[in-house]
Amino acid sequence: MSFKIYTKTGDKGATSLIGGVRVPKSHIRIDSYGTVDELNSQIGVVSDAAANTDISTQLREIQDRLFTVGSILATNPDKEVKMKLPDLHDADVAWLEQCIDKMNEVLPEMRSFIIPGGNLAASTCHVARCICRRAERICVAMHEQGEFIPDLVIKYLNRLSDYLFVLARYITHISGAEEIPWRARI
Repeated sequence: MSFKIYTKTGDKGATSLIGGVRVPKSHIRIDSYGTVDELNSQIGVVSDAAANTDISTQLREIQDRLFTVGSILATNPDKEVKMKLPDLHDADVAWLEQCIDKMNEVLPEMRSFIIPGGNLAASTCHVARCICRRAERICVAMHEQGEFIPDLVIKYLNRLSDYLFVLARYITHISGAEEIPWRARI
């Protein structure tokens, strides 16, 4: 027997954080993990568009970490949670850095800004990068507003956006497409 996906508890514009506290759906904490969820979905599009086993394996690992980030953001920091939630680790950031460095080994030196485009998979990766930067900005705003957020979450999102930029370049490179350099109009 399947369960019903709808609960009707959010019909008046409020939802519950992990820990049971109800907040408006416009709360910055809801915006933060909603944006991380959007990012996770877009990364699925990147994976499908790239159609590359190695890239898809990396992206699945990242999607798993984004569920971890989402659970951190969805938890009320003032309530003790009885369930075991996954943790984000410094090693997760280090792994992104290793992936970036490995891809950079085969990429040509960047001599200008890159206009997103040139390959559908790379373009979708640039969209994911932009969503990631938005998630990072929301998390920084949470911190500035006094909402608890682990520094590691902001660091992970920052490094992930770097990863997604390099991945877009890497996808362009391995697909034989050309990067589109930005030339400023003078």
